[in-house]
Amino acid sequence: MVDFAGWDMPVNYGSQIEEHHAVRRDAGMFDVSHMLALDLEGPDSTTWLRGLLANDVAKLKEPGKALYSCMLNPQGGVIDDLIVYYFTPTSYRIVVNAGTADKDVAWMRERIAATASNVTLTSRRDLAMIAVQGPAAREKTWLALPETRAASEGLKPFSGAQIGEFLVARTGYTGEDGFELALPATRAAEVWNALAQAGVKPCGLGARDTLRLEAGMNLYGQDMDDDVSPLDAGVSWTVDLKDESRDFVGKAALLAKPASRNVLGLILEDKGVLRSHMTIFTPKGDGETTSGSFSPSLEKSIAFARLPLGVEAGESVEVDIRGRRLKARTVKLPFVRNGKALV
Repeated sequence: MVDFAGWDMPVNYGSQIEEHHAVRRDAGMFDVSHMLALDLEGPDSTTWLRGLLANDVAKLKEPGKALYSCMLNPQGGVIDDLIVYYFTPTSYRIVVNAGTADKDVAWMRERIAATASNVTLTSRRDLAMIAVQGPAAREKTWLALPETRAASEGLKPFSGAQIGEFLVARTGYTGEDGFELALPATRAAEVWNALAQAGVKPCGLGARDTLRLEAGMNLYGQDMDDDVSPLDAGVSWTVDLKDESRDFVGKAALLAKPASRNVLGLILEDKGVLRSHMTIFTPKGDGETTSGSFSPSLEKSIAFARLPLGVEAGESVEVDIRGRRLKARTVKLPFVRNGKALV
């Protein structure tokens, strides 16, 4: 157990490698109750969110549809990355990271006051969240919770359904299929034990990190922060500029300062382990790793690389590991998705 943003969290329940492979090959589950769900309601909800987020919630038309977005400061830096679920034009759920929850809520309340928007923001610490991930995750969830099957069987990826006290969403942070369940905290232990009985393996922070890294998914605080724009963090696809009339916090800063870095994957070809904040040497200038670890799926060391513009996938570079310049190559992200190596 370790401290994680003020929460006691398991690094692993036994073998981190076995937990990682369980998610890639079968089904694993993570207690993600440290993340904060916020319910937004009111007649101005859609308009307010369109001004708050870099991605555009106007795309959301079907109840339960989800959107990944960054929430920016006026300088274009990332306050947090989050998921928004659309229920109706006047009702949404926002899920934010644990380490930024207080900062996020304070910023949102400040924006509500500044825009005089007719919305209410409610913290839902009465909810627990369990992520069930892997190729067998949905079937094993239905085995444990048969009452959720009818409403969730037809869900498309990045969509959710409200089923009684549950929100069952086909989302995740591993690059595998599965569900994220939001449920009353009073039922968390009961549901966790039912999932374990159905053959879902408990997994900790260690496997969660290697899975998201292989899947090319950023971690707030390492791959993006208040001083890094989404354009330089490799998530420019989350910035929606199609509606020129829509203004959002940070838009002017992004337009004034285009991307200055290119984010790629890195595979170490010499012996060693890639970690964060290692210098990368390229013919076009120096770069830096932001996240790095050993990949159980590839059996190689991998990292995210923030590199000078012009460095492309397939190039040979060198990384400074403890004063030694070791060989690595750049690749397109992700490394692994749906159980298959893509590099």
